[in-house]
Amino acid sequence: MPSTPKTDNPNPILEVKNLTTRFSTPDGDVCAVNDISFSIHEGETVGIVGESGSGKSQIFMTVMGLLARNGKAEGQVLFEGKNLLELSRNDLNTIRGKSMTMIFQDPMTSLNPYLTIETQLTEVLRAHKGLSKQEAYDLALETLKLVKIPEAERRISMYPHEFSGGMRQRVMIAMAILCSPKLLIADEPTTALDVTVQAQVLALIDDLKKKTNSAVVFITHDLGVIAGISDRVLVVYAGRIVEYADVTELFNNPQHPYTEGLLESTPRLDGDAGRELNTIPGQPPNIQNIPQGCSFSPRCKYVMDICRTVRPELREVKEGHAKACHLEGLPG
Repeated sequence: MPSTPKTDNPNPILEVKNLTTRFSTPDGDVCAVNDISFSIHEGETVGIVGESGSGKSQIFMTVMGLLARNGKAEGQVLFEGKNLLELSRNDLNTIRGKSMTMIFQDPMTSLNPYLTIETQLTEVLRAHKGLSKQEAYDLALETLKLVKIPEAERRISMYPHEFSGGMRQRVMIAMAILCSPKLLIADEPTTALDVTVQAQVLALIDDLKKKTNSAVVFITHDLGVIAGISDRVLVVYAGRIVEYADVTELFNNPQHPYTEGLLESTPRLDGDAGRELNTIPGQPPNIQNIPQGCSFSPRCKYVMDICRTVRPELREVKEGHAKACHLEGLPG
């Protein structure tokens, strides 16, 4: 893979090398993540963007060791130099929830409805930090205040169903940052929230990142969210990275037809107010039957004969900007 953008810290928090994830099904193996490589550094926010079913969430479910029983991963997932794919479950559990945490899309299915918020937060602290019951309670309460839960002293003893969607998501963020993780993975955490609450949650995650200098991965299909929070962007299609760049570079100079299509289908407040929104034709490919050659070729308006037979490799078009496309540049 081409080199990733240079940062002040040459040692990445997370380095993924040639990661492939397969699932065994009655109809044969399904490859959800296909030979992906990238790195993430301290203090940066990396946006992962793509349509539903593109494989973006599955990449990080693999990183977290949360594959279904029929899943198998190959390659390397190096977290601070340790290959997570080779660790025992016990060793992995010492990292998950402490040094590396994940915020999921739906907090109602992630929080235990039978336990109070206090119990769920303090259990994390007692398991990973060995705190006493009172120490864990004090830190849990402090963290709820940090994520701006109103009346935290009263609400900490409540159950998840007694919170609004936005408040439950704040609880999930609190749980994720309790142990001051070095890597925070947010998997579409604002999808089910209204626009006002969404903006508050994004601002909260960005503020927490600046205070702790942790690395953040933000997985979403929403390019507006990516523009507002990310430093760097990886565009994923059919289980592969098809483009990566600095966020400003990606929006101003997209080099892959899929990225261009995503941008053209996204409303923007700047530029031509009368600009027509265009959709990407067709449907994402069935991952059980990925097209030969470029997986985007059946939907691409610039398709050439070579695209249908030869899969393009990810290559740099300039320092820190790479694409997997046979075109030298997008027409126009």
